Amino acid sequence: MKSLLTLALFLLAVPSVAAADSGRETLIQTAFVVRDRGAALSQLASVEAAAASALAKTPGDSEALLSRAMATSYRAKLTHSRTEALSAKAQFEALVAKNPRDPEALAALGAWHLSAVKALGAMVARGGLGARKAVGLAVIDRALAAGGDRALFPGIAGMLRLAIDPGDARGMALIGQSVHASAATTIDRLMQRRAAQLELVLKGGDAKLIQALANRLLPLGQFG
Repeated sequence: MKSLLTLALFLLAVPSVAAADSGRETLIQTAFVVRDRGAALSQLASVEAAAASALAKTPGDSEALLSRAMATSYRAKLTHSRTEALSAKAQFEALVAKNPRDPEALAALGAWHLSAVKALGAMVARGGLGARKAVGLAVIDRALAAGGDRALFPGIAGMLRLAIDPGDARGMALIGQSVHASAATTIDRLMQRRAAQLELVLKGGDAKLIQALANRLLPLGQFG
């Protein structure tokens, strides 16, 4: 199993994001490329600073609000901070309340719930953070419905489902959907390539390998 996982990770091509010039690009680099925890935290701080500057000029800037929320969420995962995790949840919920059909805000909130359940288990995630698998799945489904034919949404939904349950048939179908979806943006192309790698492993049917690779391919998966 270990040799197959090593091969799958070797085949995975992660694009380098050189001289990131936006909060979104920096977040992609932090989530999928950077392997040093200190460097990742430094990048997240720069995203938050840029978001604060943008919000000072335009308080309702949705892009800046989402970037700030994602940076908070990623820092919570890297530092295991309950306070930061709850702050990220509140920010995602505010974004969804502001625009209930924003697929990226919906996906972020759904992923927050499912990532917490994946990391802590259902009981601890619910008791400590108010995270619920059913809520996460429902919100992710709303993101799928609102996101059109983009590879990002079925890709992230499928990986999260399989990281929790490697036998999840819906997760397997979503990975296949991501592979054949539209990939016009950097994050869509990245998720599509990752979905293609996972699809290869799905064909082998090894549950432990499927779950390990799904975890590895998710944002910040390089930190284990």
